[in-house]
Amino acid sequence: MFKESKKKLPTPATDTLLAHGTRFEGTIVAEANIRIDGHFQGDIYSTHTVVIGESAVVRSDIIARDVILAGKVFGSITTEERLTITPTGELYGNTTTPTLVISEGGILNGTSQMNQTTMNQAIEAESLTATEKSDDENQSSFSQDEEDSEATLQPEAG
Repeated sequence: MFKESKKKLPTPATDTLLAHGTRFEGTIVAEANIRIDGHFQGDIYSTHTVVIGESAVVRSDIIARDVILAGKVFGSITTEERLTITPTGELYGNTTTPTLVISEGGILNGTSQMNQTTMNQAIEAESLTATEKSDDENQSSFSQDEEDSEATLQPEAG
């Protein structure tokens, strides 16, 4: 008597596509919608919507206005408006978003912060984190060099 209706999320128009069977490594910066159905490693910045398709495996930090996740993401997702994890979507990482929708079956294995973040704030935070990592690596390298030079200056006992 009643027909069961399955609601499908409206998918935004695709301006940039990384198709199934494609592998790409690098950084994507776009002022357009992006859809990834292949394998991607790197960072994604978009002022519009990023769609991670069911067949996609993404190792990336994503900063976008909206993200629709139907595949797998290993990394953090920061949105200005909404993160939607569909029944097949899997996020292994953290998210910061004002609106979080997880459909039954969707996976979020990480932490979520629900606050308003502008794109500029998210990009600045990402840049600071990268700078801190670089500084830590440089400091660690400097400390090791210092230890090595001290070891060479020590007179041998004898």
